[in-house]
Amino acid sequence: MKYTFKEYVRPEIIRDHLNMGGLDNEGVEIKVNSLYIERNGKATIPVMGEMHFSRVPRSQWRTALEKMKAGGIDIVATYIIWIYHEFEEGKYDWNGDNDLRAFVELVKEVGIEMCVRIGPWCHGEVRNGGFPNWLLKKECQLRTNDSSYLEIVEGWYRAISEQIQGQLFKDGGPVVMCQLENELTDNAEHLLALKQLAIKVGIDVPLYTVTGWNAVNGAKIPVDDVIPTFGGYCDAPWDEGTDKLAPCSRYYFTGIRNDSAIGKDLIKESGEDDWRLPYMRYPYATCEIGAGLMNTYHRRYKIHGMDVYAMTLVMLCEGANLLGYYMYHGGINKVGKQCTLQESKATGYPNDYPIISYDFQAPISSYEETRESYDLLNLLHLFVHEYGEKLAKMTYVEAEYTPPLGDMTKLRYGIRRDENGGFVFINHYQRLHKIDDIYDVEIDTGEVQFEPINVVGPIAFFMPFNMDLGDGVVLKYATAQPLCKSNDKWLFLEIPGIEPHFIFADESNQKEIITLNIDEAKRLRKSGDRVYLADEVGKSIEYLTSAKKTGYKLTKIKDAPFEIPIMFKDELCYSDKKNIWYSLDLVDDSDDEFINIDLKCDVMQLYADGNLLDDDFYHGLPFRFPKSILKNKELYIVASEYQDDSYME
Repeated sequence: MKYTFKEYVRPEIIRDHLNMGGLDNEGVEIKVNSLYIERNGKATIPVMGEMHFSRVPRSQWRTALEKMKAGGIDIVATYIIWIYHEFEEGKYDWNGDNDLRAFVELVKEVGIEMCVRIGPWCHGEVRNGGFPNWLLKKECQLRTNDSSYLEIVEGWYRAISEQIQGQLFKDGGPVVMCQLENELTDNAEHLLALKQLAIKVGIDVPLYTVTGWNAVNGAKIPVDDVIPTFGGYCDAPWDEGTDKLAPCSRYYFTGIRNDSAIGKDLIKESGEDDWRLPYMRYPYATCEIGAGLMNTYHRRYKIHGMDVYAMTLVMLCEGANLLGYYMYHGGINKVGKQCTLQESKATGYPNDYPIISYDFQAPISSYEETRESYDLLNLLHLFVHEYGEKLAKMTYVEAEYTPPLGDMTKLRYGIRRDENGGFVFINHYQRLHKIDDIYDVEIDTGEVQFEPINVVGPIAFFMPFNMDLGDGVVLKYATAQPLCKSNDKWLFLEIPGIEPHFIFADESNQKEIITLNIDEAKRLRKSGDRVYLADEVGKSIEYLTSAKKTGYKLTKIKDAPFEIPIMFKDELCYSDKKNIWYSLDLVDDSDDEFINIDLKCDVMQLYADGNLLDDDFYHGLPFRFPKSILKNKELYIVASEYQDDSYME
């Protein structure tokens, strides 16, 4: 069957309309037009990954940042969580894991850039959305232009500014971007006031962003002063129910930037006036492509690499020119004085999250293991780094026929192109659902007709047509996915189930092409001009549905070895379930770096020398810990009795 597309219309690019951009101390200039971000006049597609420095032990920072860079991350985004740094009013803590300045300096040393998400409110599954307890007791209207509130925020912003001075882009530093607030949908005047306040205290960067989503027509934003950013998640941990949800729309080509599902636990329905976010004034930028999911108490997940990869590939087709992941690196929550710091129903928020664990099943775990999502996403990152200057100028064109949401029988496809050529994207993956195999697919772009292919199994890929390989060589089409160049050779991925064929516009003028299978491509890395295969790839720890009980001994004990603080005990008693205690002993002769505790329960807490070290809600996978953090400690696990009262995959 032949598959065609709607007519391509060259986009009209608007320039010099946004109050953004800037120069560094060596004359490098960043500008923004309506289609892409420019660096010294060159179109770019940056890749941004979220890592919360204060949720990662300082001893892991360098390893974490180097792994992010190796996985293709250009910009590390981080919340600066107010309650972590000013738990007591007027007493700032920038020490240890909270040392923002040390983190920024390390970011520069590693050789990537930074987006500071300065709040004041951040959400981030933090107590009070990041607001300190003392702030909630003030007689002022939070998240508004109430002068009393803005005066307090100015003090917070000024404290952040003092930590990052000298490390801004204009000074030759890595801080290139700033996100103001988070998920504020209906107060453009307040967002503008926050930007003006940030600049006033010295947070002066080329790029300012806000989250652009809300339930109806996009957030109300100061139109010319910020870039709205978007995202999408493969499920909804915040959904109130415990049933399986309808198939996620992010696996369909819709061209819709605004995912109204994000934040619907906290964002109220709006849109009663005539507001419409003017999307075409801005490049399609993302900040929260869900690179994993957190387990809420009532909804629990197993995230696989393709869950993230296929969704990202669809957004890339639809024109995303800033790929931003949340979370890219997992974390560990801090605990406050006399209270926990995670979001919970006890604090008036709609969800219960683990006290300590913020692993997120992210591409890089909270214990520095990489997952399959890390390796798969890098396939896209290699390409946008290699071909981004051309790809950024290409726009999304819809398929002639788009299957309706929920359909599992029709081909899902789209195209990203310019006047000369582009890339055909096909997604044949739907999380938790099987899509019917489709045979004899003939793609016709209008200029090029591909040979028939069969689209079978859970795959997502893109294929080029009229692709400029350099030196006047044009690839008419290929039934393989481009990755990157190695010297003058192009590397392509052999798409599972599809034989790779390369047809050149001029058979007498070709370039050498190397094809890699999926297992080889997962190991592919590029650093500067060096292309190599990594020794190890993601250990696919998300697929461990059972585990060898090696490296440890778990023994049930009758009596609790100590009294649990009430703020930790609450987590174990959501439904008055029985608690069972175990002693945990490491086996010294085991060479395993990690132990996998296959313990079916409801909530698990791990204590080391009487201190809560980690916790999580059981979600059908083993609890996994590095032995390095357990050695030479007295270890106990307390687990509440399993009951089937939550959504679990």
